[in-house]
Amino acid sequence: MTQANIIGHFIGGQLQQAGVRHSDVFNPALGQVTARVALASRDTVDAAVAAAKAAFPAWSERSALQRSRILFKFKELLDKHHKELAAIITSEHGKVLSDAMGEVTRGIEIVEFACGAPHLLKTTLTDNIGGGIDNWNMRQALGVCAGITPFNFPVMVPLWMIPMALATGNTFVLKPSERDPSASLLLADLLKRAGLPDGVFNVVQGDKDAVDALLQHPDVEAVSFVGSTPIAEYIYQEGTRRGKRVQALGGAKNHMIVMPDANLDQAADALIGAAYGSAGERCMAISLAVAVGDTGDALIEKLLPRIDRLRVRNGTDAEADMGPLVTAQHKAKVEGYISKGVEEGARLIVDGRDFKAPGAENGFFVGATLFDQVKTDMTIYKEEIFGPVLGIVRVPDFAAAVELINAHEFGNGVSCFTSDGGVARAFARAIKVGMVGINVPIPVPMAWHSFGGWKRSLFGDHHAYGEEGIRFYTRYKSVMQRWPDSIAKGPEFSMPTAK
Repeated sequence: MTQANIIGHFIGGQLQQAGVRHSDVFNPALGQVTARVALASRDTVDAAVAAAKAAFPAWSERSALQRSRILFKFKELLDKHHKELAAIITSEHGKVLSDAMGEVTRGIEIVEFACGAPHLLKTTLTDNIGGGIDNWNMRQALGVCAGITPFNFPVMVPLWMIPMALATGNTFVLKPSERDPSASLLLADLLKRAGLPDGVFNVVQGDKDAVDALLQHPDVEAVSFVGSTPIAEYIYQEGTRRGKRVQALGGAKNHMIVMPDANLDQAADALIGAAYGSAGERCMAISLAVAVGDTGDALIEKLLPRIDRLRVRNGTDAEADMGPLVTAQHKAKVEGYISKGVEEGARLIVDGRDFKAPGAENGFFVGATLFDQVKTDMTIYKEEIFGPVLGIVRVPDFAAAVELINAHEFGNGVSCFTSDGGVARAFARAIKVGMVGINVPIPVPMAWHSFGGWKRSLFGDHHAYGEEGIRFYTRYKSVMQRWPDSIAKGPEFSMPTAK
């Protein structure tokens, strides 16, 4: 592996390849190593945080309008490099190119929202609350913020964090997944070309050592994380006990209720895309279909021909519907879940183990998998699989479906397909899940709303991006002011009240 194939860090506006530890980066469709990524030491993390800390005073004092103009330029550059970013995602993550293009688009939408920083940071003033006193509030930047992002969205999830942190006046250190790290460096380059001052945005590649170094660093004020629940809980506990503000989005086990009055063709189309898109490597993937009443057999009849038509191939194939999983280890883990489902008594209708994609026989592929008769005590019901595995759970009625979903430890996303407005309204109100779709299979909120689940799908008080993102990356301050000519003579010892 040549030096050109080493993926390094971006610190203080410069690329750095320092590091004694490295990890392989694969093309998952071909099963081949394409590069090596440097794994940051504590010294590397210290250097990135130091650069961000040094850049903070000047950056935070810039007006919101000046910061938003840089983000406007960044957005323009993202548009120009849209296909390049998508190609990087496909080559290192494996998702099909059309899906990668969509990922970049959703990330750009967050940048567009953050460009409204002058409006988003507006606050309120109350004139003359009494005694010549005016009261207003402001939101101020925190300082150095860190983002730890997952492999499944190497562009979109960093863009949930970066523009929100920068628009509000913070500086930022990104620790992307070591499995698909290259996109982070292109983002860094585009930000620099947009006019972002050196040190405001930094990238440290790495593994748990880098994560722990960020969590333990005294100059990191806030940490945002997206990933699995065990790691989210760890990051939340380790960060908050050190006094940091932490936003940690965890795992999911998303259900889709299919009511007897639902259009089954529409429901089946939705399930195919939501369960098998991106090979199921989405925290918003539907992994459980809840068939109400006697819909189960009819739903399976609709699903089977659609599964047969799925084109599982190298993501660079323009006709591909689904690509590989990200690593050989993850492929083995997903196949282990399928075996566990069979062992525990679920009915395996379509088996995706040992799948070979045409022309990519060495890739990390698992074919679309379908289970029926899944029960709540089964591992494949309880745990997030993060692969192309869909299970069908049968319940007698709507009330049982709601009770089933509300009892699950995760509460990230959920959907209900129905033609009944009363059922839809009751569902939206009764379900204990953070993101709800009604005849929408993947209810990912738009940029001006906010993303986040309930229960063990979110640790912390704030959801990601949107107005919640503005709150997460700022501190609230209330200011009361009056001038000497309105101050009464002599000390006052009673509780001040409006007069």
